[in-house]
Amino acid sequence: MEERLQVGIISTTHGVRGEVKVFPTTDDVNRFKKLKNVILDTGKETLTLEIEGVKFFKKFVILKFIGYDTIEEIEKYRGKSLYVDRKDAVKLKKDEYFIADLLGIGVFLEDGSRLGVLQDVIETGANDVYQIRMEDGRELLLPAIRQCVLEVDVEAGRMKVRLLEGLL
Repeated sequence: MEERLQVGIISTTHGVRGEVKVFPTTDDVNRFKKLKNVILDTGKETLTLEIEGVKFFKKFVILKFIGYDTIEEIEKYRGKSLYVDRKDAVKLKKDEYFIADLLGIGVFLEDGSRLGVLQDVIETGANDVYQIRMEDGRELLLPAIRQCVLEVDVEAGRMKVRLLEGLL
């Protein structure tokens, strides 16, 4: 399992006082109000940035970090990812999982035969859809509903599924 979870990507600067527009990669953008710091991955190093202020603008979160007071100090981080440690992540409810923990998990049918590997999670309005690369190379889109997803064991890297009629 990943020890750090991505919460956003710095898209651009905002104003001239060191604020940045962040595209959130988390389900709940309001979680930024509770965050005290984030981890910035520059590609060469990681920096812990303390959050001074949070605002919202359309689909973006506007963040201000302590110690970054000009556009010149912060613009070099454009396009970089922001993370939180797993211990600081939101608490999950029963049968909820972080997408990062599901990617690459083995997918098996009820009879124990291997179906493939979960490659992506597509978020839709009604329910998520799991994109599975099957053993024969084909792609399967499986709705993440109780009737299809029978069991998930993130620690073991396994998911047991039932294919409803018409899915293949």
